[in-house]
Amino acid sequence: MTHTELAWEFAAIFSELPIESINELVAKNVPMETLEFFQSYAETFGRTEALGPDALKRLPNLMLVGYLIRVLEERLLDGEPDGGPILS
Repeated sequence: MTHTELAWEFAAIFSELPIESINELVAKNVPMETLEFFQSYAETFGRTEALGPDALKRLPNLMLVGYLIRVLEERLLDGEPDGGPILS
């Protein structure tokens, strides 16, 4: 599976998850410091680039999805038999 195929598959699965499952997925896979960094960085970057309010709101989530896809890629490359906790 290519990186692009993996990202599309992840996006399809992610979009169908209920909010409770997304919250659990994030809690199991993303350190709180990383979430705080995404929020802070997105706010700083968004204001510097004069992004509109909708984009400012969505930017941390976009960073989070990219992070989760990267975590999944690393776990698949490392050959973890169950892929780790990312989508369990």
